Amino acid sequence: MESIIGTGMEKLDKIDLFIIDAMRADGREAFAQIAEKLNVSPGMIRQRYNRLVKLGYLKVVAVTNPLMMGKRTMAMIGVRTDGRKMLDVANKLARFDEVIYIVAVSGRYDLMIEVFCRDHEDLLGFITEKLSKVDGVREAESFIYLKIAKEIYF
Repeated sequence: MESIIGTGMEKLDKIDLFIIDAMRADGREAFAQIAEKLNVSPGMIRQRYNRLVKLGYLKVVAVTNPLMMGKRTMAMIGVRTDGRKMLDVANKLARFDEVIYIVAVSGRYDLMIEVFCRDHEDLLGFITEKLSKVDGVREAESFIYLKIAKEIYF
């Protein structure tokens, strides 16, 4: 099959991409079911899957539902830092249990962090007792999630 995506050394073909899409849709789908859709053997799918994991294209993890885990308040927080301390601040924020995602960005903020908290009071405590006390944090603006309209895992 013709290669359509590659990183230089390893190329992905249509079968690889189908496996990736199938696993994104349902990480528990049986190799036999995927193989049947592609009209190939389950062994081939298993072999391709293992290769994709080994190369880092796929990572299998359990995704929890924060609402079911008692985390009812979710927010994105834009953080402005002292310029030279941006990555140090990111590393410090990564240690907090409430923080599930951090990205350095260009624009108005230096960092965007996603946090999950039990409730509004817990979020307030995070902002006032943890975030604001991190050396290098100049200011923060929080955006509380009202509704998640789309959520995918790429």
